[in-house]
Amino acid sequence: MSAFAIPVDLSTPTGGYVYDRRLIDASGGELTHLQLPGDWPHASDTDRAAAVEALKDIGPTIIDGLAYGAFTPEMIASLPTKPVVLCHHPLGKETGLDAYESAIAIKQEAAVLSLAAHIIVTSPETKRTLISELGQDEARITVAPPGLDYVEAPARLDKSIPEILTVASLTPRKGHEELVVTLARLKHLNWTARWIGPVDRDETHFEAVKAAIIETELTSRIRIEGALSGEALEKAYTEADIFCLPSRYEGYGMVFAEAMMRALPIVACDAGAVAELVPPRAGILTPVNDPDAMAEALEELLEDAPFRDMMGDAGRKHALTIPGWDETWAKVRAALEAKS
Repeated sequence: MSAFAIPVDLSTPTGGYVYDRRLIDASGGELTHLQLPGDWPHASDTDRAAAVEALKDIGPTIIDGLAYGAFTPEMIASLPTKPVVLCHHPLGKETGLDAYESAIAIKQEAAVLSLAAHIIVTSPETKRTLISELGQDEARITVAPPGLDYVEAPARLDKSIPEILTVASLTPRKGHEELVVTLARLKHLNWTARWIGPVDRDETHFEAVKAAIIETELTSRIRIEGALSGEALEKAYTEADIFCLPSRYEGYGMVFAEAMMRALPIVACDAGAVAELVPPRAGILTPVNDPDAMAEALEELLEDAPFRDMMGDAGRKHALTIPGWDETWAKVRAALEAKS
């Protein structure tokens, strides 16, 4: 049995922590959750010291990258056994960091990753990034992509005004501000937008996004609903016509796979691992920070329902080829056994 050190409650509704939770479930009891104290990756020295002591008291360990990248090399070196690290994406890739902050984060994370027994990543793109930008050894990295649950294709509702769905935490990396600019260019068309996801991760950013919506006079067309799960989230997918998320970087992007499984056409940025996950027939990928290109892509789908259906069908066919969580766990388990 191995402990999986994760810095949040497992009910946290973001892709990375959904991955962690589903991995624990798929392990059939071979992984147990150890919740680390503190606000990671910005934990205090006291919380980091307490986390190190907790890690010393347990056996073989996997540590989620959101916490691991915030430890110092000295802290990791003090552990009795080298941990395995699950890296969703490097912390230095978070939007909102200036060039200096990003460089420091990359340097620190590279140093502690070099001390890990092994590194698990969720996409080939993240593996390439760790090798090229953080200097990690390819032989020490295992790619274990997220699984995907099968659902029946929902029957699209016959309505006159298409709905554009976005599911993501409202943080700078997810690109909501860019989406406001994009949608402001489409006021001449009929559409509504529905944003689902936690809004309390960055209150300053949330207030800036709300101000941008007011300034562009889109308050009647963009609904911000906060986090949803279960039947409520499934209903939102069913009611949508297009899935749009202009993330500036994704280490994988589980929500794109979930949208494709539900036969939604994708509009997104060609950023990080998105192009690996979303094939050309299933979506339109535009450059990062190019609202004109994204507006053009959305307009094409908004104006052509048969094209939306064709692209959605192609996405579902692709989604049906993505393995389930049992295969994800098998890859992680093999990596753990090889390093035990």
